Amino acid sequence: MKKISLVVAFAMSMAETAVVSAQSRTTTQEKNPYTLVYDGAITGNEPGKVHIHPVTYRLNGIDIAANVYTPANYDETKSYPAVVVAHPNGGIKEQTAGLYAQRLAASGYVTIAADAAYQGASGGEPRHTDNPAFRTEDIRGMVDYISRYTGVDVHRIGALGICGGGGYTLKAAQSDKRIKAVATLSMFNSGEVRRNGFQNSQIGTIQERLKLASDAREQELVHGEIIYSGVARVTDEEIANTPTDLYREGFIYYYRTHAHPNSTFLYTTKSLLDLMTWDATDQIELIDQPLLMIAGEKADTKYMTDEAFPKAVNAKNKELFVIPGATHIETYWKMEYVSKAVNKLESFFKQNLK
Repeated sequence: MKKISLVVAFAMSMAETAVVSAQSRTTTQEKNPYTLVYDGAITGNEPGKVHIHPVTYRLNGIDIAANVYTPANYDETKSYPAVVVAHPNGGIKEQTAGLYAQRLAASGYVTIAADAAYQGASGGEPRHTDNPAFRTEDIRGMVDYISRYTGVDVHRIGALGICGGGGYTLKAAQSDKRIKAVATLSMFNSGEVRRNGFQNSQIGTIQERLKLASDAREQELVHGEIIYSGVARVTDEEIANTPTDLYREGFIYYYRTHAHPNSTFLYTTKSLLDLMTWDATDQIELIDQPLLMIAGEKADTKYMTDEAFPKAVNAKNKELFVIPGATHIETYWKMEYVSKAVNKLESFFKQNLK
């Protein structure tokens, strides 16, 4: 059996790492029958309302767990546009990805939110592998599945990526032209942050961190020991002392208000070998589909959207939409901001998934 070690980077890419023993995180008992943890979540399929359909499918030999949402009064004999929703780093389908999938289904779209391979309820070992190629393939896999779903018009499929899922959605859309319209919300360029540190705070330690990732791969190969980076648990005091909105509010969201046993900030340290050599904006000029990028005005991650948007030189009907007053994490759950984002997404997909 493989051994597991945990390297905890308290504010992720902002703090020095330390080795601690891994312990299971306890969460509150989920009351929703589908374990959904967002406000207004479906508790049962009622006539005349949006329905949820838990599904499992195979992708490259791995079982993928997903939820499909169908519009109210869904009729299999009719033709519907569809949207695939990619979840944030550390997130799962039962959190904000599910919220946006449900809200878009209420607007008439068949939607799907899937747990990434190696994460959530999906299969794959080692757990919490965060490989950009795999995450990109996850989005293609959602397109594979939903394009064959009864009633879906294969020529009207859009994609929404949230946070890290936004960066991976930009990458998927570069090559997968089944995606007819591309949207991101609070886009997080995982490669840039893992390489340079959040807000470019760790540029001076790139080589040292690559060495740590290389050593982690060697440790797993020789000793069967899987080393993890990220945050396994966090105290209220640590949350209060976290200086950045992204991580402070993220800890509250993922470990307090919207906690779920399948959600974690952990990722295998050896994943950095792939993450640190990857960038969501590399070859972004290949995107020739309509593109909408949404970010909160006060989001400390907005710089990543601002960097990516002008590089998408061939995108059609390109638009940057800023939500006044919103931080990154607030776009996940705060209904004032969620509604503004959903309204913009509805108009964007209506215009471009005709």
